[in-house]
Order: sequence, then C-alpha cells, then structure tokens
Amino acid sequence: MSSGQKQPKSLKYSDAGVDIDEGDALIGDIAPHAKRTKRAGASTDLGGFGGLFDTKAAGFHDPILVAATDGVGTKLELAKTTGLHRGVGIDLVAMCANDILAQGAMPLFFLDYFATGKLERDMAVEVIAGIADGCVEADCALIGGETAEMPGMYPAGTYDLAGFCIGAAERGTLLSPGQPKSGDVAIGLRSSGVHSNGFSLVRKIIEISGAALDAPAPFAPDQGSLGAQLMAPTRIYQKAAATALATGGVNGIVHVTGGGLIENPPRVYDDTLAFTLDCAAAPLPPVFGWLRDQGRMELFELARTFNCGIGLIIYVKADKADAVLQALKNGPEPDALIIGKLVSRDGGDAVNLENNDHWLEQA
Repeated sequence: MSSGQKQPKSLKYSDAGVDIDEGDALIGDIAPHAKRTKRAGASTDLGGFGGLFDTKAAGFHDPILVAATDGVGTKLELAKTTGLHRGVGIDLVAMCANDILAQGAMPLFFLDYFATGKLERDMAVEVIAGIADGCVEADCALIGGETAEMPGMYPAGTYDLAGFCIGAAERGTLLSPGQPKSGDVAIGLRSSGVHSNGFSLVRKIIEISGAALDAPAPFAPDQGSLGAQLMAPTRIYQKAAATALATGGVNGIVHVTGGGLIENPPRVYDDTLAFTLDCAAAPLPPVFGWLRDQGRMELFELARTFNCGIGLIIYVKADKADAVLQALKNGPEPDALIIGKLVSRDGGDAVNLENNDHWLEQA
C-alpha cells in the first residue's frame, strides 16, 4: 500500500463477504440430517477433514468400489424461481446413486459440494435436508461435504451443487458392458416426471408457452402447480435394483438420464444388438405430451432429451423375466412393466421406438 492510503480499520473475512460464523452455524443445522442417514459401516459425524467408511462392517468380504459424480444442472434455475429447494437435494443423490445401481452395485456413502456467493442458511439447510432424504432412500450415508461461500462467483440467491457417491459390489458380481444378450427382456420402471435432465429445454419451452409456474399445471390441473410438477424429485431405484439383482438373471441396468431413451440403453449392450422399445406398453405421461406440444418436438428429439416416463430399464434373461417382474411388482415397484426386448442388430438403429402413435398425438 502506497503512503497516504491507510487502511481505516482492521479487515475481517466478513468484510469480503464470507461469514465464517454463519458457516459454522450451518454445520450445527445440518448435523441432525446427516445423523438420520447413518448405516452400517459409516460415521455421520461432521466437521472432520474426511469421512470414513468400513466396508467390512457393512457386510462386504471382497468388495469392488464404484464411484459416481454428478450435478443437478439447470433445474437449479427453476428451484430459485419456484422456491422449491428440498427436491433438488434428492435429485443430487439420485443422479449419482442410480448410476451406481446401473453397475450392479449398491450405494454406500455420499458427499456433497454446495457453492454459493452469499450463504443463506435457511436455503442451504433445505437443500441439504433434501440430500439427506435422498441418502435415506438410497440406504447411503451422508458422511461429509463442503459448503463454499464465494462472493462474486454466483449472483445473489443462486447456488451450485455437485454430488459424489461411492458404492460397492462383491468381486465378480458387477454388471459389465456387453453382458446383455439377444432375447433379453426389458423391464421398465416409472419415472416421477422429468427427473433432472433436459431442463435447459424445459425452461425454453416455459418461456415460449407463456405458462406461469405458480398456475395449475396445464396437463394435470388437479395435481398442483406447473412449477411443482416440473420440480418433482428424481426417483431413487435402490430397492428395485436390489430386488432384481437378488432374484437373478439381470444382465444390464440403464439409468435413463441425459440422452434419454435413445442414447442411454446402448451404453450397456454391444453394437450387435438393438433395443426394441414398445411404446404402446409404456404410456407417455402428460407432462411429456405437454412439453412435446409446446415445443413442437419430433419423436426422436423427445426420446433423446427426456426419459418419457421410464427412469430405469432392467435387462433380464428371458427365462427369468417373469420372476423378476413379479418380485418388483410385489415389492418396491408395483407399476413395473415389460417395455420391449433386445434383438440382433443388422446395421440399423441401436434403439427402435415401435407402436409409437400415441407418443406422437398432439393435444
């Protein structure tokens, strides 16, 4: 500092926009939420430099660890607009935990990263409470995380999220790419709506349509506002995957995320196979019909952007399909249904949408 430019007072971190006391208070606020995610093998005490997990105490003998990381994307913009923040915490866990399940593994523990320009404790607690909700649903312990207050990096009232999940399976039991075979039956599990992909387009469609987020949803006016319908949290399929894997015959699991029903299924089978999806067996939920009509979307683009009502696909050996379907229907997934099969591919598309007339109807 040059002579004549004296600092008038002793600076504190809070003068730069970072409130350490508020961050410390947040840890106390969220500690009870972390506690309710406790499971065998995990300590959910917060405040240390790292989180610990004991795979032996969790019941594993020779585990292979599986890692996944993801975010919530521009759905966070709608959270800000609608004020519905708890659900995106569930979304964050779902996006990571469902990817672990797609490997044939079970989620074990989770860490989150919450970044904001100015820490608003009530909002942060709501988000992290949602993360705990998701962890409980995924049987996954929230063992730590990071709250970063970075003035100037984010506009007021906004934040960003990232999640990190570790799961495990006993050696030799993981699902591998290319494992599904011709003749395998595809069992579809319902989504809760748009989940957490395609929201840049969703927001564009809202803008074009002129629809109000706080008005009754045009496609389901008796089921709440448009904002609430679009913000429905992503489903977590831990119980369904565990049930299917325990029943046996599972060759592949697909988490239907970005890329929708076109780009995700081929990630688990090789290029000698194609997935024949029977759209007649999978009714298109009204929210997707509304998005299709308002955005004048073609079928391929609709199916490549959104899950279209199917959040998870399980490929099962034909002779085990009935047993897996019944186990799901009698247990965690009463609405599970057969939506197609894998067939030999001879130079055609990797996914074929058959009997799709009702997916094309304009409202």
